[in-house]
Amino acid sequence: MTSSHESRGEQATDTSEEALAQLVRAQNTISGLAPVLVDLVAAFDAAGHALYLVGGSVRDALLGRLGNDLDFTTPARPDVVKELLDAQCEVVWDTGIEYGTVSAQHRGQQIEITTFRSDLYDGDSRNPEVTFGDTLEGDLVRRDFTINAMAVRLTMVDGELASEFHDSAGGLADLSRRVLDTPGTPEQSFNDDPLRMLRAARFVSQLEFSVAKRVQDAMTDMAGQISRITAERVHVELNKLIGGADPSAGIDLLVETGLGAIVLPEVGALKMTEDEHKQHKDVYRHSLQVMRQAIDQEDPEQGPDLVLRWAALLHDIGKPDTKELKEGGGVSFHHHEVVGAKLARKRLKELKFSKSDVSDISQLVFLHMRFHGYGEGAWSDSAVRRYVADAGDLLPRLHKLVRADSTTRNPKKAGRLQRTYDDLEKRIAEIAEKEDLARVRPDLDGDEIMRILDLRPGPDVGRAWSFLKELRLEHGPLEREEATRLLREWWAGEQA
Repeated sequence: MTSSHESRGEQATDTSEEALAQLVRAQNTISGLAPVLVDLVAAFDAAGHALYLVGGSVRDALLGRLGNDLDFTTPARPDVVKELLDAQCEVVWDTGIEYGTVSAQHRGQQIEITTFRSDLYDGDSRNPEVTFGDTLEGDLVRRDFTINAMAVRLTMVDGELASEFHDSAGGLADLSRRVLDTPGTPEQSFNDDPLRMLRAARFVSQLEFSVAKRVQDAMTDMAGQISRITAERVHVELNKLIGGADPSAGIDLLVETGLGAIVLPEVGALKMTEDEHKQHKDVYRHSLQVMRQAIDQEDPEQGPDLVLRWAALLHDIGKPDTKELKEGGGVSFHHHEVVGAKLARKRLKELKFSKSDVSDISQLVFLHMRFHGYGEGAWSDSAVRRYVADAGDLLPRLHKLVRADSTTRNPKKAGRLQRTYDDLEKRIAEIAEKEDLARVRPDLDGDEIMRILDLRPGPDVGRAWSFLKELRLEHGPLEREEATRLLREWWAGEQA
């Protein structure tokens, strides 16, 4: 791979061993894509249009993590791009053509080709006036970060795929140093599109990079600009952040710059709340540690569990509103799980999370303290059933959340908590061997209830069903005759 470096001073000519290794890695990755790309590149060559792999695809090739989505840029106008793709690809769609983007599926790869852009922003929204450009450098300089402002020109030379690396913004040097910086001034970049501030925090999490000081300063000064971004877009970026390799670092950046006070104020508020165990600087640090420990329990083959991660981060957000000083010192947070669940529901709804995610995350927050009653005395089988029934499908996640919530530095206390929870899981397994704990339902269904009590569909059937479910939770499975007898007795009492 040949290289073309321009501007950004010494950083643009980085020849460190790390940078050279990344270039070799990218060359090998791109060469491996030759069977996919040669016909496409040849078509653009024949039409007289340059084709560049660009942005995140170049970054990921340098990092050795390129996936199945390939981003390209070209001076060719969108109608020409569509015509070329129609002739080469199995499926082509042009839903983004007004913004200069045409997408396709080609030999198992998702391809997106965008015409050079030199957009103009009005400073009020993040939607630019789309203007097509004529130079690669003009296209690259408008991008969010230098690590996303690199390109690789692809051409065919003597029947072989050839590549030339372009790095006018110094992205390779920043990639080698694992630093996020902007091609131009961060103030201009963030004024053009405030969402880029959240993208900075997301990349800190996903790539485990740090941000340049001038970038963090601009984020701090311009945090209020994030109000120009819709809740839906904020939600998408936060989910990507939470699903990253180090979400705690991304959350930290949001809180430190003041962005967190706008998009996740309940999390930043935890910095003001003392941990009752005095084992952490504050409940905020405890919550980040709980999230890390929850992540440690994930199944790597299943990928990030966003519901578990969000529940871990938010599990103590009810503490600031329930803080009480104890006589003789210390603090308490009675019923913080109840308050926290309400706050979680409110925040997640405002961020446009799905109904199922709002329900699941807030329910985990609500239930995370339930286990601690188990350590104060043996639970009856009924209490174990209720714990399982209230958790429902969330039980595996609840197990992980409760275990992650132990952040004490006292090894004896930590061991005791884990052994106690081991005992509860053993109890659950023992009861589950005898009855179907996964689906605790009444011993009689709705049709049977209506027949036995001579009822028509209505609220009375629901009340009877609830009564039988309480019996089931309290006593376990009942014989049909016994359930029928108790139902009749209950109904007679209701009619008295």
